[in-house]
Amino acid sequence: MYRETAIVNESEVTGDLVINMGPQHPATHGVLHLVVHINGETIRKVEPHLGYIHRSIEKMSESLSYRQFIYVTSRMDYLSSHINNHACAMCVEKGLQVEVPPRAQYIRVIMDELTRIASHTLWWGAMAMDVGALTPFFLAFREREMINDIMEETCGARLTMNYMVPGGVMYDLHPLFQQRVKEFIKHFRSKIDEYDELVTGNIIFQNRMKGVGILTKEDAVSYGCSGPTARGSGVSCDIRKLYPYEVYDKVQFDEPLETAGDSFARYLVRLQELRQSMSILEQLIDDIPEGDIQAKTKAVLKLPKGEFYTRAETARGELGVYIVSEGGTTPYRIKYRSPGFSNLSALDHMARGGKIGDLVAMMGTLDLVIPDIDR
Repeated sequence: MYRETAIVNESEVTGDLVINMGPQHPATHGVLHLVVHINGETIRKVEPHLGYIHRSIEKMSESLSYRQFIYVTSRMDYLSSHINNHACAMCVEKGLQVEVPPRAQYIRVIMDELTRIASHTLWWGAMAMDVGALTPFFLAFREREMINDIMEETCGARLTMNYMVPGGVMYDLHPLFQQRVKEFIKHFRSKIDEYDELVTGNIIFQNRMKGVGILTKEDAVSYGCSGPTARGSGVSCDIRKLYPYEVYDKVQFDEPLETAGDSFARYLVRLQELRQSMSILEQLIDDIPEGDIQAKTKAVLKLPKGEFYTRAETARGELGVYIVSEGGTTPYRIKYRSPGFSNLSALDHMARGGKIGDLVAMMGTLDLVIPDIDR
């Protein structure tokens, strides 16, 4: 009697095999559970089961002050912690109508772009490893380690930075900061070409990626995708370009777009973004103005009654921060619009009709960070 369920009937009628991928699986890069329906090697359906690392970050944020809640978001997309903190700080500043000093704006954007490069290099190494190439993973950590050393000198941390504060940044730059960043840019210029030589131009890698996991422009918009996932389908959605914040309107950079919509297109977008981030750093690093690193704010912050929303471009796409204030010292309601959740929602559509062996490549080009999805 209890076997007469929809899932059993469907499997018995179609001959599908239902398998579990995760929640402990090296290619999911975190505790993601996929229930995959396959017929032979052809994927019929992919059902993501979430919540294994849910920590109720939004409710935690509502119990913290407007200075404290910012740093909880470092634990969502931990590879974009600076940018997460930046988005939260901007939302508080919007409510307080605080103007951030120019020096702090420059520092914030430089830190954001270093974070983006560190995230994309780690993704590049993991992506190559997922489809069978081990060496790129070690090379990616070589470059990422240089950025982590810069972060550690300036912020005292290497992963969850806790550096952005309402009104600016917590500490001024390390005396050797500019020198270190210039040394990194000089080093990384040649290494991107090495990335292309090792992976991008590799015919085996191309055959694993081209025509796999196709997401059309219309479908990317329909699923609410953002970041490189959407730009690989030709969707112009870079918040830094559409709604410039801080000093992004003072720098020249391109928004990489690819129209193929497959896994290789999403790969190419991220490789191009590495070059664009370096260009932004080169334009800013010698022009950091002198002055204050923080605007003057009260010790205890109270946002006026109302609703406030800001957005920022993380390494994975658009992060939205929504605050409802009742005029107290803690938020009445906080909602985070994280990019990973919407990007993952497109996986079933991308995977249907594909082969089970290609599922890892599709997931890799979505660049999933599971705590960002579960929150």
